Amino acid sequence: MLDMITQVNGTLNGIVWGWPALILLAFVGVLTTCITKCFQVSHFGHWIKNTIGAIFRDSEVTSHTEDRSISQFQSLCTALAATVGTGNIVGVAGAILVGGPGAVFWMWLIAFFGMMTNYSENVLGIFYRRKNEQGEWCGGAMYYLRDGLGAKKGCKQIGTILAVAFSVFCLLASFGIGNMTQVNSISGNLETVFGLPTWVSGVMLLILVGMVVVGGLKRIASVTEKIVPFMVIIYMIGTIVILIMNIRMVPVVFASIFKGAFAFRAAGGGIVGYGMKLAIEQGMKRGVFSNEAGLGSSVMVHSNSNVREPVRQGMWGIFEVFADTMIVCTLTAFTVLSSGLVDLETGVAVAECGGVALTKANVVSTVFTMYFGRLGGVFVAIAIMLFAYSTVLGWSHYGSKACEYLFGTRSTIVYRVIFVIATFGGAVMGENLAWDIADTLNGMMMIPNLIGVIVLSPIVYRITKNYVNRKIKNENVEPMLSNFADIQAEAAEAVANGAE
Repeated sequence: MLDMITQVNGTLNGIVWGWPALILLAFVGVLTTCITKCFQVSHFGHWIKNTIGAIFRDSEVTSHTEDRSISQFQSLCTALAATVGTGNIVGVAGAILVGGPGAVFWMWLIAFFGMMTNYSENVLGIFYRRKNEQGEWCGGAMYYLRDGLGAKKGCKQIGTILAVAFSVFCLLASFGIGNMTQVNSISGNLETVFGLPTWVSGVMLLILVGMVVVGGLKRIASVTEKIVPFMVIIYMIGTIVILIMNIRMVPVVFASIFKGAFAFRAAGGGIVGYGMKLAIEQGMKRGVFSNEAGLGSSVMVHSNSNVREPVRQGMWGIFEVFADTMIVCTLTAFTVLSSGLVDLETGVAVAECGGVALTKANVVSTVFTMYFGRLGGVFVAIAIMLFAYSTVLGWSHYGSKACEYLFGTRSTIVYRVIFVIATFGGAVMGENLAWDIADTLNGMMMIPNLIGVIVLSPIVYRITKNYVNRKIKNENVEPMLSNFADIQAEAAEAVANGAE
């Protein structure tokens, strides 16, 4: 059975992650960067001030809400919980081991343009969101595909089909990228570091996930806003310490990344140019796996924010990708590349270190062990456990929103129960198959979302221009806040009274 699943998945993966899909992903990033006049650079100070900077000066950003929405900071933490996961540790290491140091460059490039892809997704998510029967905001690619793309002349049917397709893929992906790969990484590390059997890890995780997920978004957000800042800062401190200890290697690592990104040398005895092909594929795939820009996933939690301005939430999307890839993934990459455990020409790991064969799952742990002793390996195991656990929590919300769109609000409790039970299966599943399935589901989810972003890019352009005219150029123009007249009127009144 597993052999058949592996074969079918391999065929699908080759289709959804072929060059046409990668080109489409890059095209959307370039398109959204151009139509916003390179917002991530031209208004760098503005979005920094209104995201991470606003946490320390604007109580509305962090204050808890009494209704069923969540704060802007909680939406960021829940989105980061889903994105800052094992992809930042295991995924980055895997990209380097397979694609060489050059994969890091392509990871940076796709993240640079991905900032504006994620921005555009969140702008559309807020603009097309609406409330369900319980008074909770519902937004995401399925809604802007149905109500945005579907509103175009002659596109109603295709908009509906793509919305359903996205929801189905998202529902399935929540068990892949959001569950199997994460839990699999936790159980593998706990077994390696502590000798804990995978089935014991599975039972433990089933309980820990169930305690939070069944409580819904409010409980998930309250947990992630505490876990995410702590785990990211602690992990960053650990990697920065190693980087300082290897500071003389920084120029060499930079050189290997840029050299490897455009190396037309033969790889592993293969054809000339194959090394560059692997670097691009691994960098782009792992970049998307890590920051999820283009998947349309994080918009489902960003849409639950108490924000009124679509661009304001869009800027949180920029920061999300920036923090995930440009900071956390980069620190992981430099930690691995400066350690001496990886050949800076090919990215191939040394055969073993201390009698332990190096794989993408344990290379970072091995690096930390080299510098901090056994405590370093324990630290990475705990970091992976927290990263992966928080990712599971975030993705449980994405899957529940897809389930709600397909089957109604009442179906979400059934979904959550199944999701919790599935964590045990992820703990005992083979590592490679879990990651391969997650790759495939990512690609299948990405394509309908990117089609929607392309078609609705003129809306993103108009909303961004409207915001810049009002907030940066101080022009007196009517705000563009929602596609729906009743929500637009309510939000416009709140914005006029000083709310954002």
